[in-house]
Amino acid sequence: MPEPIVVTPVATVVGGHREPADDYQGGVQSVIRLNPDYPLDAVQGLQDFSHLTVTWHFHLASPDDVELHARSPRGNPRWPATGTFAHRNHRRPNQLAISYPRLLKVDGLDLHVTDLDAVHGTPIIDIAPYFQAMGPRGPVTEPAWPDEMLATYWADAADRPV
Repeated sequence: MPEPIVVTPVATVVGGHREPADDYQGGVQSVIRLNPDYPLDAVQGLQDFSHLTVTWHFHLASPDDVELHARSPRGNPRWPATGTFAHRNHRRPNQLAISYPRLLKVDGLDLHVTDLDAVHGTPIIDIAPYFQAMGPRGPVTEPAWPDEMLATYWADAADRPV
């Protein structure tokens, strides 16, 4: 078994979503507040990028939530049972996620973003600019169920049915 890796968060999410949700993640602004001990030049040049790659921890999930077996996404039997590594939720062994929020502005060590699907208080493990050249090469393929499942994921909360 490999040795554990010790990771110290580089930032914390301030504002934005207050609790985890499966859908309606769009239209919400939040701040990624970097560690105040970092020098200001740690973010120099970041303002020139439209999007970030943000690695974060599902800090509200319990290690007991990890499920290392095939299951239907969101428990919906219309979607095929798929293994843990074919899902993008908190039931992963290290309970880590990656998001690609839009960077609105850099204000000191505060990164103002939208479309970050982490909640207030979430520890941020790492931040990098999104480089298109580092994105997927060649055609991207996926089954139909993610599009169906995520049809309202980036919809604004105001679009929720009453």
